Amino acid sequence: MHKPKSINELLSGGGKRVAALKTKTQARSLALEHVCAALPENLAAAVVSAGIENGRLTLGVAGAPWAARLRYVTETLRMRVSGSMGIDILSVRIKVVPPRA
Repeated sequence: MHKPKSINELLSGGGKRVAALKTKTQARSLALEHVCAALPENLAAAVVSAGIENGRLTLGVAGAPWAARLRYVTETLRMRVSGSMGIDILSVRIKVVPPRA
C-alpha cells in the first residue's frame, strides 16, 4: 500500500485540467485586483469576486445594497478596468453572492 499524495503534490503535478483551473483562478484574481484598485475603498470591500469572459466583466458583490451602489459607477469602472488591464470590456454584470470569509 502506498502513501496518499498531499494536496500540494497533486496541484504541483498538474495535468491539463489542473493547469487550466490554475490559469483561470489567476486570471480571476488579477481581475479582482484591478476592480478593487479602480473603486473607492468602501465599494472595493464589498466585491467578493471578479472575472472577465468574452468581453464581459462579472462582479460578485456581498449584498443587494452594494450591488445597487456599484451600478451607479458601472461605466467608470468598465473604462478604468479596461484601461488598466489593456483589454476591451464591453459590459459589466453584477451578481449578489455570499460574502468573503
